[in-house]
Amino acid sequence: MLPSIVVLTNLTPAAEQAARYAAVLGQPVHAQLRLLHLYHDPILDPELATITTAQAVRSQAETLSRLEAMGRRLPAPSEALLSVQGAFEAVEDVARRYQPLLLAMGLSSEHDLFDNLLRNQALPVLRATHRPLLLVPEGAALLAAPPRRVAVAVDAEPFVPNPAARAVAPLLAAWPATYTVVHVATEHEQEAFPGQHALGNVHQSGLLPPATRPELCESRHLAPADGILQAVNDVQADLLVLITRPRSFLGRLFHHSVTAQVLRRSRVPVLLLPAEAPELPGWMPHLS
Repeated sequence: MLPSIVVLTNLTPAAEQAARYAAVLGQPVHAQLRLLHLYHDPILDPELATITTAQAVRSQAETLSRLEAMGRRLPAPSEALLSVQGAFEAVEDVARRYQPLLLAMGLSSEHDLFDNLLRNQALPVLRATHRPLLLVPEGAALLAAPPRRVAVAVDAEPFVPNPAARAVAPLLAAWPATYTVVHVATEHEQEAFPGQHALGNVHQSGLLPPATRPELCESRHLAPADGILQAVNDVQADLLVLITRPRSFLGRLFHHSVTAQVLRRSRVPVLLLPAEAPELPGWMPHLS
């Protein structure tokens, strides 16, 4: 079976842009898109009590037709999927059926909508599946071909990609890209040459092919999010890869996580790759 990418879409231009970007990323491995729309059934809405069953069926059919029309505009084969379940249940079900390489969704530039999408869709998706998640900001430049410059932002702490993140390694290897490991030194780091540690951790993670020789972009005297975004701009990256640690981005300190701060301000798509939770007493993440 060919690999697939599940795109959460609400039929907005931002969602179609995310689907188009995902299609281009998946081209080297001939990935098929699954366009998942979380359909709001009007019959279940107390404010729309006058809606008849026939009208609800017609509404669902029209939504499916629009979703299929979007799929025909994309540069990859696609399948339209409707679900009346919540985001958590719907994505969990689709991930179990199709075992996608990654999930994708668009992000609005409006602050309130951005927070709503992250809290009510992105975080439930990560919790439900623990799969890589591609987030495409509104206004991100569209790619005509797979990325050629990819920034991988990590701290100096070792990390182990979870099984779903490791499954993305062949896709990363298929892109004709150069890779730059981005490290922002912090006052908490005690070891010498933390950037070299970060570079070594990426090598040991197995995310990149053994023959890959990523460059190191290291900065100091900047807040982590500022340093990462500055590096992305300096190397002119088409895509930013972030490692998400379970105790940070998925935890209660959502607004304080570096990942969330980067997502709010990034002008390029961000691929979140989940890491395993290390069994270390008192372990605290620096980056995510």
